[in-house]
This record gives sequence, structure tokens and C-alpha cells, in this order.
Amino acid sequence: MQFLAKIRGKIILSFIFGLAVMVALAILGDLSQMLKVLSNFQWWLVIPILLLTLLNYFLRFIKWHYYLKVVGNGAEKIGRGDSAVVFVGGMSMAMTPGKIGEFLKSYLVNQLNGTPMMVTAPIVVAERFSDGLAMLILASLGVFFFENTFLRLILLGILLAAVCLFVVIQWRSLALSVMNLLGKIPFLTSRVSHLHNFYESSYRLFGPRSTFVGVGLGLLGWSGECLAFFLVLLGLGFPPSLLLLVQCTFILATSTLVGSISMLPGGLGAADSSIGGLLLVAVQGITSATASAATLLIRFCTLWFGVSLGLLTLFIFRKRFDGPAGSSQVDPLSPPMEKARSAQ
Repeated sequence: MQFLAKIRGKIILSFIFGLAVMVALAILGDLSQMLKVLSNFQWWLVIPILLLTLLNYFLRFIKWHYYLKVVGNGAEKIGRGDSAVVFVGGMSMAMTPGKIGEFLKSYLVNQLNGTPMMVTAPIVVAERFSDGLAMLILASLGVFFFENTFLRLILLGILLAAVCLFVVIQWRSLALSVMNLLGKIPFLTSRVSHLHNFYESSYRLFGPRSTFVGVGLGLLGWSGECLAFFLVLLGLGFPPSLLLLVQCTFILATSTLVGSISMLPGGLGAADSSIGGLLLVAVQGITSATASAATLLIRFCTLWFGVSLGLLTLFIFRKRFDGPAGSSQVDPLSPPMEKARSAQ
């Protein structure tokens, strides 16, 4: 697990940063009052909250496995069991800046059957893209209820960026021309084949059908986490209502987008402060202690729950990735033919 060893220090720093964020929330929310609020929480609701989180993880796994079939090139040969281990293990990397550590999944697939990392790396980008669009749609539901020009401009900016990315990747002639120009740069000449692998997978993943499937699964999965946040507020004593459900959907979706844009490990700080701040603005009668308690609960039941599952999975199945493919000294970025020539 060389990849994991290289970023171990960053993961530890991210956990320290996460601890600092929790301490800050406790201080801002008045620790004694927040503990009182938590003591009155209906803790039996943690079970359905975690089940809704698991539903999101399951649907995101379905998307991941579907994307493996889309890119092909050997990735489609990964069985569902191994695919699930890779996906869940990748969640441990949510605490890396911008979730860049989730490229661990490409490394693990390479360890399993030698599929070039540049073939599967675009899947991580496509996952973030489809999840972002799904969250954007969910966040847009609240735009009709909240008169905030700044938030509307942020959501519009994210939408325009997503459209531009989609158009650029699907404009094949333009992309190929850019890669040909890059191939003339001396230090990139030997890596042009990797760029082509990356682009070919991206072109397939960002096609209309793949995008529709990815966003659809994202909508279902993230709606589950928004419902989980709704249950958190119910457990804190708020009466159920359609307005509260819409508010929870808007707050969690918008905060998740803000956390992603911040590129901070797990969106720490950015997502947490957004959840707490939007709760105080949107939900009538909520106190800072209750907002902080709600933020801690939903983050523990989503982000930290997922990271814990990922780390546990990597620990249990760590030897699964130390086979012949994992011990190869050949560049994991290389296409299959280059690997064959290197082995001779």
C-alpha cells in the first residue's frame, strides 16, 4: 500500500484539523449548552440516519461500478466484491485536500488487475461532477424559499462551470488538438499516451447517457443524506414540516457544495460553518448551541462515518492488494502494451 504510506502524514494532519473544527464548533455553540442539547437528542434516530447514509454509499457504489464498465480497458473485469472493497476503501481518503486522495481507488484497481491508473482516474472526476450536479439540483429547491442573491450567484457559477467542463470534454476535435500540442512539449512527449487514456475515459464518462445515470443516482443518494439531516433536526425537538425538509435539503446540499469548492480536507471548516450559519439564518427559533449540535451530528453520521468505514475496510483487506500486480515495478500509469514491453 505505497500510495497510502505516501499520504499518511496528510491524513493525520486532516484528522487534527477535523478535531480543531469540532473544538471550534463546541466553543462557538457554548459547550455547556451544546452538551445539554445533545443530552436531549432522540438517540434512537441515529439508526435510521446511518441507514440513510449507507443508502447513499450503496448508490454511489452502484455508480462507481457502472463507471468501471463504461471506461472498460480491463476495469470492467473487476468483480462486484473487489469493486466494493475499492470503493469503500476510497472513502477513507475523503479527508485529503479536495478529496484528491480518492485516486487511491485507481491505484487499488491497478493493484488488482493492472488496469492503467489513467484509465480509471477520470472516474473520480466524474463522480465529483455528477455528485456536484445532483447537489446543485437539490440546493436549487431552496432558492425559491430563500432570497439570497449571493447564494444564487454561487449556484449559477457552479452550473456554468459544470456546463463548460461537459462541453470541453465532449468537443473531441478540440481536446485531441490540445493533446497533440501538449505532445510537442519535450517533458510531456513520453506521457502523451497517458493523456490519451485519461481523455478517452473522460469522453465516455461525460457522455449524455453516463452523465444522466450518474446524476440520477446522485440525486437519489444525496436525497437520503438530506433526509438524514431532517431526522437530526427532528431528534433535536423541531416539529416535522415540509418547509423544514426543504430547508434541510437546501442547507446540506449548499454546504456540501461550498465544502467541495473550498478544496479543504473533507470540506472541514467550510462545510461545517456553512451548515451552522445557514441553520441560524433559515430555521426560525434555532439557537447557536442547537445549530452546532446539529452540525456535529450530521457530520459524524456522514463524513466521519464514511471515513471510518473506509479505514476499517483498508485495514481488513490490506493484504488483498499485495499480490503480483501490486508488487510490479512497472509504471502503473502505463498502457497495457507498454507494460508488456517492460516485462520482457
